Amino acid sequence: MTTTQIDTDRLMAFVMRAVDEVGSTLGCALVRMGDELGYYRDLADHGPTTAEELAYRTETALPYAREWLSAEAAGGIIDFDATTARFTLPPEHAVALTDASSPAYLPGFFQIALGTVRDAHQVIEAARDASGVGWHEHNGDVHAGCERFFRPGYAANLVTEWLPALDGVVPKLEAGARVADVGCGHGASTVLMASAFPESVVTGSDYHAGSVATARERAAEAGVGERTVFEVASAAEFSGDGYDLVTMFDCLHDMGDPVGAARHVRSVIAPDGTWMIVEPAAGDHLDDNLNPIGRAYYGFSTLLCTPASLSQPVGVALGTQAGPARIRGVVTTAGFTRFRIAAQTPFNNVFEVRP
Repeated sequence: MTTTQIDTDRLMAFVMRAVDEVGSTLGCALVRMGDELGYYRDLADHGPTTAEELAYRTETALPYAREWLSAEAAGGIIDFDATTARFTLPPEHAVALTDASSPAYLPGFFQIALGTVRDAHQVIEAARDASGVGWHEHNGDVHAGCERFFRPGYAANLVTEWLPALDGVVPKLEAGARVADVGCGHGASTVLMASAFPESVVTGSDYHAGSVATARERAAEAGVGERTVFEVASAAEFSGDGYDLVTMFDCLHDMGDPVGAARHVRSVIAPDGTWMIVEPAAGDHLDDNLNPIGRAYYGFSTLLCTPASLSQPVGVALGTQAGPARIRGVVTTAGFTRFRIAAQTPFNNVFEVRP
């Protein structure tokens, strides 16, 4: 019988890494707190600040402001000057934490992560009995955080980069096209397309009634309510036909039956139509994705996306890191003949699919 030798240095290195992991987990709640209470905005507006000044200006209790600032400084989110006892939010961090128009805007990323972790108990039970947890069963931070995370990237890329990368799509949209935005969520992508192409009509659909209600409100607020239609429907049942463009943004991998959804798209798309699938950035092999973005996406896959798929009929559970080959397999099985990667960002792959 042999005894495994323990490398004490490696053990202690892992323990210290675990401490950092716990700090990072708590950090999601701290970012959410700073976002909700206006701490980041105040720091961005006023520069070097004491805890007393932050508490006074934001009308919050000093003990909370003091401890929050200390935690953020320890985590490297903000800077601390020991000689003046003042805290500063670096301008680069201010962009990521306060500028909702920037593609680097991150509060939604932390918000959806926090909401996902809050519901982990449901996923643990689902793993025991091989069931799922539907999107509609999650708390509001998951729904709101999802849109807040993805919307800046869509705003930065959809109209100027992704759609122009598709063969012949922009001229159709400019002339007036029929568009189906499937799995539209809160309607960020729907509103962007309707705003950019006033001659086109965009129909957004989602199985989650609460999200569809929010999408209608967002379209009305953006002044495109006349050129958008929303319905509560699954990806395999949304209405209409003859669509010049069908879009799915970061949702195909969440579906229980992605092939069934793809077959429905094939049945309603125009003969010369285009299906644009935006999926999380991923390679085809596990070792392609062993990086910080892959780590985050595998985490979401375990706690959010895979449970969502397993909560639906078929329950294929593609996973958030499905990769181009598996997506190609889905669309070719459904009868599409052309598939290519049209564009990429650090967070997304954009696929062009044609009949």
